[in-house]
Order: sequence, then structure tokens, then C-alpha cells
Amino acid sequence: MTQFTYTAMTEAGERVSGALEAESEAAVMRTLEDKRLFPVTVLGGATADGGKPARRRVKSSDLGTLYGQLADLLGSGVPLLRALDSLIRSTPAVGLRELLKEIRASVSEGKTFTDSLRPYPEIFPTLHIAMIQAGERAAFLEDVLRNLAGFLERYEELRSKVMGALIYPALLTALGTLVMVGALVFFVPRFEPLLAAAKKPLPTEILFGASKLVRGYWWLLLAGGAGAGFFLWLNLQTEAARRKLEAWQLKIPVVGEALRLLAITRFCRILGTMLANGVPLLTALKIAQNATGSTILAERIAEATESVRDGKRLSEPLAKGGFFPDQILAMIAVAEESNKLDKVLVQISDTVERRTNRSVDQAVRLIEPLILCMVAAGIGFLALGLLLPIFTMASSLGSK
Repeated sequence: MTQFTYTAMTEAGERVSGALEAESEAAVMRTLEDKRLFPVTVLGGATADGGKPARRRVKSSDLGTLYGQLADLLGSGVPLLRALDSLIRSTPAVGLRELLKEIRASVSEGKTFTDSLRPYPEIFPTLHIAMIQAGERAAFLEDVLRNLAGFLERYEELRSKVMGALIYPALLTALGTLVMVGALVFFVPRFEPLLAAAKKPLPTEILFGASKLVRGYWWLLLAGGAGAGFFLWLNLQTEAARRKLEAWQLKIPVVGEALRLLAITRFCRILGTMLANGVPLLTALKIAQNATGSTILAERIAEATESVRDGKRLSEPLAKGGFFPDQILAMIAVAEESNKLDKVLVQISDTVERRTNRSVDQAVRLIEPLILCMVAAGIGFLALGLLLPIFTMASSLGSK
């Protein structure tokens, strides 16, 4: 008997954890389902060589392609085992191909497709497992896989849009920093002997002092920067610190609006996609709460989960705190009354995504000139610090 640790969700959407002794992971799954628990992760045991199973990483784009291809094969009437064989032969990525072989072996032993995916939570998150299980039980697995492929495709498009928009500002910042550090290390010291006898104004004193600091104590500056970064990272591990940071970020003009819309888009798309594929509302809310990437929104979703459990509407607790715009809240309220919440949430995510793209563009247009102004101000201060004493010397010589 091997001891396994598990994380599961109740029918009410509560997350529970524990340990079980069983002969295999499949036996743990059956035990949990007999207890009317929805397994999220099951960990334990060892590989044949006595070590822990190797952790893998698969790109979201590759996973979306895999879901789409599997949906096409199943939709064409190909049995699951033959579809997996076809994917194993056609998949170029070695890691993904080996993963598919393990999943195929598990399915051939009689496990369900859902149970075959559960041992790999780092690749197949709770959101995917919940949707695939619902689709497998209701015999519309290909539809679920196609929806998941579309979900990942839209997520990658939005992620690429945001990351691509940040590349140019990041390059400008790095270039400006290199120029200033290079000037302080190599350029400014050449002027020190020339201006040794001159009366130095305050900008020149600051410039020479900064140059000596960078050249003489660069190791201390690096250590201090690394220490400050580590201290900040350590503090951000607490939920309270992350909430404070997010609250500050949301107050930044334009940037805060883009971050808020990103979180709303992710929540609406995740919740709408799960509801459309048969996942119960309470379970879907609990999964969405942990997948939005926003601490403040997660608090609103937790309150909404409790309200729904008490028989209240979803839109009422979401209205607290002003995180959701009134227009979106009104659409959710109407959708609840007409029993079309899944479709309306997906429509909301499409609409908000377009607004998010515009907000990201506005944020980038705001950030770029700010960075350019900062770089220009640094270069201007450098020139001012070097030229002021020269002008002072020239004017004093002219007056004589």
C-alpha cells in the first residue's frame, strides 16, 4: 500500500485536502468519487526507479493545438485510443509525445481520459480537468476539447498582445540605464581632472559623486539591489502584500484600467466556458477564483460563492467594491434571470477583451513618452553637470 495525498472539491465547491493509503492512484480516484468528492490533484508513490515522477512543462499553444486535433479526431468518429495513437505519431515535441504515450497507456488500462490526465496537474490545471470530466460524463468530450482549444488560443492572443506591447518600453528602459551607467563609469571620470580647480555647482558635485559611487561600490549597489528585490519578492508571498500592491496598481491611470479589464476578461471567459460545458456553478466559481490572477477579484468571487450557496444571485456580491463596471453587472443580472449566464459571460469576455486591447494600447502610448522623458532628463542632467563649470570658467575669464 502506498500513501497518496490529495486535493479535492466537494459538491458545494469547498476545497479539501487529505491523505489515503491505496494500491494505485486509480484506487484513490475511485475512493474520492465514492465519497462524492471531485479530485483535483493526487500525489504520491514513486516511479519504477524509486524517484519522484519527472515534472514536465508544455506550452499553452501546444496544449491548445493538442486539444483541437483531438477534438477533430473524436468528432470524425475515431475512437479515443486510435486518436491518441495518431497524435503520438504526429506530435513533433518530444516531451509532449512522451506524455501522450503515458496517457494512452493509462487509458488502455481502463482508466477514463479524465483520470489519465489528473497525475499531471502542472500541465492540465483544475479548469481543464473539470471541463473534460463534465464532457466525458455527458458524452460531448469533443465539444469540450474544442472549447478548451479556443479558450487557450484567445488567452495566448491576449497574453502575446500584452507582452508584445511591453517589449519596446522595456528595451527603452534597459537602453537608458546602460547609457547612464556607461557615462558615469567611462565618460564622467575624464572630466574630473579637467575641472579639479574649477568651482563646481551642485549638479556637477552630484554627477561626480554618483560616478565615484558606481565605480567604487558597484558590488555594494548590486548586492543592495538583489537584497531589495529578494525582500520585495518575499513580502509578495503573503496575500495581504499582494492585495496592497494590486490596489496600488489599479490606481495608476490607464494602466490600472487595463489590469482590471484583464482580470474581468479572464474571470468571465473561464466561468462562462465551464458553465457551457456542464461544470456546476459552485465548482466553476471556486476554480475561477483561483485562476483570475487578481487577489481583489478573488475576494469578490469568494463572497459571490457564499451568496450563491445561500440561494442569492451572482451579480449582487460582484457589485461590491466597484471592481466590475455597472454595464457588466447589469448584463450578468439579466443573464441570471433568463438562464443564459454561460453565453452572456463569454460574450462579456469578448467585449471586454476588445476594451482591454484598447486600454493596453493606451497604456503603452502613455508609458513610452514617459520613459523617453526620463532618459532625456538623465542625459540632460549629465550634460548640465559637465557644461555648467565650463561655462562658469569661461564667464569668469571673460570678465577679467
